[in-house]
Amino acid sequence: MQKDASLTTPAAIRKIVRGGDYSGNTSGFAPGFVQANLVILPKQYAFDFLQFSQANPKACPIIATSRLPGVTDMPTVGEDIDIRSDLPRYRVFKNGQMIKEVTNITEYWRDDLVTFLIGCSFSFEEALIAAGLEIRNITEQRNVPMYLTNIACQKAGIFHANMVVSMRPMKPADAIRAIQICSRFPGVHGAPVHFGDPAAIGIKDINKPEFGDQVSIREGEVPVFWACGVTPQIAIANAAPDFCITHSPGHMLITDIPNSKMAAF
Repeated sequence: MQKDASLTTPAAIRKIVRGGDYSGNTSGFAPGFVQANLVILPKQYAFDFLQFSQANPKACPIIATSRLPGVTDMPTVGEDIDIRSDLPRYRVFKNGQMIKEVTNITEYWRDDLVTFLIGCSFSFEEALIAAGLEIRNITEQRNVPMYLTNIACQKAGIFHANMVVSMRPMKPADAIRAIQICSRFPGVHGAPVHFGDPAAIGIKDINKPEFGDQVSIREGEVPVFWACGVTPQIAIANAAPDFCITHSPGHMLITDIPNSKMAAF
């Protein structure tokens, strides 16, 4: 699937993904619509994860949950969604360790699984672009770079983690503008958590993201960091539940929810 897929509807993109015709990242796709991170857990762990998300809304802003364990549709975020096949790529975990990366999770599905959809920073990129700010990962057609930090999340039940952040380089004045714009979107991570020196939040090498792709940082620019929905994957590794499924970083569910509905003001 080419980048002109960004001009089609979310339902059309999901159909292409479900058919196995695209398995790449979704950065820049479906402008105007919310993209979501994914966490699927057995029912026995779901309440602890819900509490973890509620305690850490910057990193884990919940958009929707499945209405019952075992259901595979998500009618509150889109028509005819099948959570088992409508993301380009998934990660399967056992005892906190990723065992496989796949493009369809039907063979792993169980009746006790509970789905969580978590806000994604791809959703606010449209607002930044509309304000005239360049988004480097879109310009360079790469996945957004993501980093582990020393920012501790609040523990809840078995789940604990340091925050993962996504990064977009900007001129300092644009970084201030980005803070103003993204403050309107708390449901998709809100304002940045840091900009400037990466070492201040525990990042040793800005050119070596733990997830996603490296992007160029030009003279006069500073890295700007947002809380990231990959944080739950660190919490899952730490908690080591016997089974879990997540999205692969950067490979999101594209929903039918307009980004404008996520604006707080």
